[in-house]
Amino acid sequence: MEYYQARTMLLVIFIFPALVECKVRLYNFRVVLTNTTKLCSSKSIPTINGKFPGPTIYAREGDNVNIRLTNQVQYNVTVHWHGVSSCFTGWADGPAYITQCPIQPGQSYLYNFTLTGQRGTLLWHAHISWLRATIHGAIVIFPKKGVPYPFPKPDKEKIIILSEWWKADVEAVVNQATMTGLPPNISDAHTVNGHTGAVPGCTSPGFTLHVESGKTYLLRIINAALNDELFFKIAGHNITVVEVDATFTKPFSTDTIFIGPGQTTNALLTADKSIGKYLIAVSPFMDTVVAVDNVTAIAFLRYNEPLHSPHLSLTTTPAINATPATSTFMDKLRSLNSKKYPANVPLTVDHDLYFTIGVGIDPCATCTNGSKAVADINNVSFIMPTTALLQAHYYNISGVFTDDFPAKPPISFNYTGNNTAMNLKTTNGTRAYRLAFNSAVQVVLQGTTIIAPESHPFHLHGFNFFVVGKGIGNFDPDNDPKKFNLADPVERNTVSVPTAGWIAIRFKADNPGVWFLHCHLEVHTTWGLKMAFVVDNGKGPNESILPPPSDLPTC
Repeated sequence: MEYYQARTMLLVIFIFPALVECKVRLYNFRVVLTNTTKLCSSKSIPTINGKFPGPTIYAREGDNVNIRLTNQVQYNVTVHWHGVSSCFTGWADGPAYITQCPIQPGQSYLYNFTLTGQRGTLLWHAHISWLRATIHGAIVIFPKKGVPYPFPKPDKEKIIILSEWWKADVEAVVNQATMTGLPPNISDAHTVNGHTGAVPGCTSPGFTLHVESGKTYLLRIINAALNDELFFKIAGHNITVVEVDATFTKPFSTDTIFIGPGQTTNALLTADKSIGKYLIAVSPFMDTVVAVDNVTAIAFLRYNEPLHSPHLSLTTTPAINATPATSTFMDKLRSLNSKKYPANVPLTVDHDLYFTIGVGIDPCATCTNGSKAVADINNVSFIMPTTALLQAHYYNISGVFTDDFPAKPPISFNYTGNNTAMNLKTTNGTRAYRLAFNSAVQVVLQGTTIIAPESHPFHLHGFNFFVVGKGIGNFDPDNDPKKFNLADPVERNTVSVPTAGWIAIRFKADNPGVWFLHCHLEVHTTWGLKMAFVVDNGKGPNESILPPPSDLPTC
């Protein structure tokens, strides 16, 4: 096992009557500018340790992970460990102005968290502005020593990170959109492990996945794109999905994976086809009128046999608007729900929340057209504070946020009907919703058709949740809950809300702190499609957030 610029320290903790062994994984991450050339164009990009994608974090379930992040670029930086629960240590979660102030140029911060009850594939990425375009990487969490996978042991494992690439400086793209009030320019290409492959007007060898005949590989597939939900397909090969978002699933075979930004999928690939070269295709999904980067990323699977010019097997990608393919894939996902890995779905709820999600138009005196695109939950477009919410909560600092985020939409209407006559203006505020420790929460995320319906991949920090239901159109509170799956729903941290449809999720608020809920399309996060949950402490120190570290960045 390789550890990139990392050391491992063994801790032995005496807890009567047991002897508990855990390891501390130490990593040094330096944010630096790195010159790179793609699409026949060169630019300087912020990276971790000069790598794109960045270094992989390797650990085991139960390990403590320490990452020293030193900022050597001109931007403020934070990093989020996407899907890591950071139990009782929200100071390590990473979203700027939510759980911490940014790490300023020349400063450093030690992220410290324990991988409690988690194993599988996650990702890390910058969580400020659009820096995650090039600051991202994989988190691989192996089971505890001696604990097998709940599926046939693979011969080897491969990490595949999908992303987007802009020829222009990405921060300049964001700044231009902010000044004009218009949507930002879409990316110029998609990448597989940092390679674009051949695109019109520029040749590139692309990424090659080398395999040996007869071997089985665990593919750890990560969507680190900013704004695109993606299809992933290997010509001539089916793969068996066994895990999503670091939770095991009931295995099923498929030739196409649907994966949204922030999501991970582990799948078994058996190299049992004729010796040769097979196309790997990564293509976008968009089933509405919104502009999207429609460039297919091309990579290759190649059998490691001595063929000078192996035959290339091609494949067809799903249509860009292949909604049935996304729905079929999502419907097949089920929790393993075994004795060792149960699905502990809350059967009753203390908070029944209904969140409408969409976009709008607000006045903007400094913008080109006197207005700007915004996004909202329950008609609230979130305004980022200048003091981190977790600090304001922990120290009881007033005036930073309010805890009156609406549990229901302020106005009831036909959310997925013809809304061309709707008032497009939103309200604005830094508003959170407060939860008691250990309370059971249900959130129905309802898509709307205001301006345009769109699929929204939603991510909840600090928790996994169970996807107990989904549908097209408006959620029916009387009849739809009767069809909820409370037995083996998929458990994950990021889920796509169908275009002009809804998703119902449930989770237990057993992690005190302040936790972000937001659309993982970076354009929508920028526009305000986000909110925060404040989870109060329970009883005593074992149900309370730990004090902040001494090196917590200041604003």
